[in-house]
This record gives sequence, structure tokens and C-alpha cells, in this order.
Amino acid sequence: MNIALNLVAVYTVVRKEMIRVLRIWIQTIVPPAITMTLYFIIFGNLIGRRIGTMEGFDYMQYIAPGLIMMSVITNSYGNVVSSFFGAKFGRHIEEMLVSPMSNASIIIGHVAGGVLRGLLVGSLVTIIALFFTRLHVAHPLIMVSVVLLSSIVFSLAGFINAVFAKKFDDISIVPTFVLTPLTYLGGVFYSISMLPEFWQGVSKANPILYMVNAFRYGILGVSDISIMHAYTILIGFVVLLFSASYFLMERGVGIRD
Repeated sequence: MNIALNLVAVYTVVRKEMIRVLRIWIQTIVPPAITMTLYFIIFGNLIGRRIGTMEGFDYMQYIAPGLIMMSVITNSYGNVVSSFFGAKFGRHIEEMLVSPMSNASIIIGHVAGGVLRGLLVGSLVTIIALFFTRLHVAHPLIMVSVVLLSSIVFSLAGFINAVFAKKFDDISIVPTFVLTPLTYLGGVFYSISMLPEFWQGVSKANPILYMVNAFRYGILGVSDISIMHAYTILIGFVVLLFSASYFLMERGVGIRD
């Protein structure tokens, strides 16, 4: 299959994904916007008044990048895992498998759809944040590259989850028992410098910590970790998860069983 046809295939999948997101906007866009608004009101406005400043910034300012990144991560992941598992469950994944689409095109198309939803919701949450605090972007290129890489990582993770899922309950296990705890412990609401040295070391095993802090550095210019380490981890996860996704598609795991 030549490059032009692959591009058409990818565009078709992305278009399908975006139509799906916008058609059920009351389920895909409104809930995260409401949830993040509540976070800003409760954690930023009410609790933040008692906390004061953190790393030289108003507490509302400090948590805003983390909440934006949280919305990007959860929506990128959720879009791909639900969409691809839905294709398996409805058995219209077979139409893609028998078509001349390459497995890479199927993966890229679904991941691009997840990235677009993550960025759409992230942009909406950013607008909401501006009603509560002021954000001045310190490093625009770092901010954009980190949010793109992070959404790609979790879109790929959602794809792998969907490949192995056999029933609808399986697509909620990872978000509930893995993704949510890692997100809350990923430095969204606090600086790890507040933790004892042992727990700082434990926290550094959490990949979301690097994504949140790198994104915070892009906006506020402060971070608890090395930005180069963050990029190394992000790029490493993109390569690893894409390779794993491609291998699973080539082997037909969860699809041709």
C-alpha cells in the first residue's frame, strides 16, 4: 500500500474519531470540563487560600498546569481505549483488517484521534483555568511538545489496553486502579520537595510526575525534575508503546483470537 493511500486511511480514521467525539460531546467534552472546574473551585480557591504559595506561585497557578495535563492524559487514554474496543465489540474492526490499510495506519489513526480529543479538552480546561488565575507561558515549545508527547503516550497505552480487553469492564480497570492513583501521586497538587527523601525517590518512579512537571516548567518555568529526563522518558515510552502496539497488531492478539 503506497504512502498516499495510507494517508487517506489515517485521515479517514481520524475523521471518524473526531465526528464520534463531537457527536457525543455531552459525554466526551462536558464532564471533564465540569470536573476540572470543581477541582479549581475546591482545591485552588477554597483550600488554596489556606496553603498560600508554592514554589513562589499562587497555589491556583501552581496546580493549573497539572490539572490541564491530567485532563489531557485521561481523555487521550479514554478516547482510544473506548473507540478501539468498541470497534472490536461491534466487529467493524474486521473491515479495517481486510482492507489494504496497514497496521501502522490503524494505530496512528486511533492515536491521532485520542491526541486531538486530549488537546481539545486540555484547551477547554485551560480556558476555564484563566477564569480562576493568570497563566504566562514561560517556554512555549516545551509546553507544546510535552503535551503532544504525553497525549501520544497515553493514547498508545489506551490502544494496548483495548487490544487485550475482552469485555467492557476490562477497559475501566487500568484507568481506575493504575492511571488515577499515578495521576494523583504525580505532583499535580504538590511539589515532591515537600516529601521526605525516601518518598521523593519513590515518586520519581512515576512517569506522570515527569509529564506534569515538564508541562509546568513550560508554563511557569519551575520543575521538580530535570527536563531532559522528562523528554527521555516521554520519547522512550512513545517508541516502546508504538512498537508493542504494532507487534500486537501483527500477531493479531485480541483481534484474531
